[in-house]
Amino acid sequence: MRLARKLARRSMFQDMWNPQKEHEAISALFGGKGTVRVWNLYTGEFTPPFTAVLACELEPGGSVGPHVQQEDDELVLALEGHGAAYVDGQRVALEPGSLVGLPVGKTLALENASNEAVLRYLIIKAR
Repeated sequence: MRLARKLARRSMFQDMWNPQKEHEAISALFGGKGTVRVWNLYTGEFTPPFTAVLACELEPGGSVGPHVQQEDDELVLALEGHGAAYVDGQRVALEPGSLVGLPVGKTLALENASNEAVLRYLIIKAR
């Protein structure tokens, strides 16, 4: 039974990053480098305060440039890969299981530390 649940979870995660599913591929996001692919997982079925749930995949060596959280508080949850988040210029290591909180008004930048593997993370926004 445990193996079946583990395989189901693995399948769910693999499907989340399916390049055949509708997603955006954004180059040089906020002045960064490379491409980040974004899948919108939010269907509107959650109750407030949640406003967005995004699955993101930052290509090897890529970055997301600094940008201010303008409307919603945000959580960044690292799932795969290794990199860094910069919150108001302060470096926070990103590795699977890392969680970074960003209240409105904070500045965020991200980088993928690997030149070979993607950095996968979730962004959860709430008011």
